[in-house]
Amino acid sequence: MRIETAVLSSGSKGNSTYIRAGKYSVLIDAGLSGKGLEERMAALDLDPASLDALLITHEHKDHIKGVGIMSRRYDLPIYANDGTWGGAESDLGKIAPENRRVFTGDFMIGDLSFSPYAISHDASQPVGYVCRIANKKIVLATDTGVMNEEIIGKIKGADFFVLESNHDLEMLMTGKYPYFLKNRIKGIEGHLSNDDTAALLPKLIKDNFPTVVLAHLSEENNNPKVAYITVNNALKEAGLKVGRDLRMGCAAQDKTTPLFRLDKKTEEKELF
Repeated sequence: MRIETAVLSSGSKGNSTYIRAGKYSVLIDAGLSGKGLEERMAALDLDPASLDALLITHEHKDHIKGVGIMSRRYDLPIYANDGTWGGAESDLGKIAPENRRVFTGDFMIGDLSFSPYAISHDASQPVGYVCRIANKKIVLATDTGVMNEEIIGKIKGADFFVLESNHDLEMLMTGKYPYFLKNRIKGIEGHLSNDDTAALLPKLIKDNFPTVVLAHLSEENNNPKVAYITVNNALKEAGLKVGRDLRMGCAAQDKTTPLFRLDKKTEEKELF
């Protein structure tokens, strides 16, 4: 079975991740405009009309901006928990009753099995997702200020990680953001820093040569080079080497990652 995934956009201006297994495909979050999402999918030769569902992590605008229009345009069901529906519904516009799906635990969409897990963020009932397809595991872990042992147990050993590395703490604290916003970002309901992710990632890697996409990088308080070097240094200290033990790169706000095949081995050692 063909298994593919890509990060269409990642950052404070919009987030969306594509996952496909066989004939079934979904977007986790749709934080760009409808046109923007269509353009990102077209860049990867993907057809939005082939989507089967939209999944929401939480109700912030950079995660739901295009959810309503995509649901109406392509008659797509929207999956979210009750708290997220309560926080998002007024911003989604009119949604067909049959497309309003409320999950309370694990659920299936075709060959895709989803296990939502609670995260720590300033939203109504935010979640990350573990997606399992056959013997492959995809993890979406962004928009959380805390990574506890329970979450680590759920997400470790994945074949593909979308993992938050939001800010460089020094850049954040010396930057122009107001003090209350700096505290919100680095707080327990904010975002993981590069240092947080650097400490976390060695605990997640197993010997299956996973792909790691560092995601939700702040355009103001981070940059891809700084994030990559910080996390890579921690990997080296743990005895892990990019190109030998994993692939790693950074998602961007203004372009998609490549479309990654998880159902076959690849000789590519560098991510992009």
